[in-house]
Amino acid sequence: MKIAVDRTKCTGLGICESLAPNVFEVDDNGDLILLTETVSEDREGVREAVTGCPTEALRLVEE
Repeated sequence: MKIAVDRTKCTGLGICESLAPNVFEVDDNGDLILLTETVSEDREGVREAVTGCPTEALRLVEE
């Protein structure tokens, strides 16, 4: 499973980072950084981050 980010929708609020800090990071400029694109650990946290994204900028893609 991979994470896809629609950067035109992402506002860098950091909810995803708080739910899955090993996968998502928001830098000092408010830009989202994926620490990994492939989800192998913390699947539940990543799913919560995707469903909790207020701008719907995140989605999961099956490989």
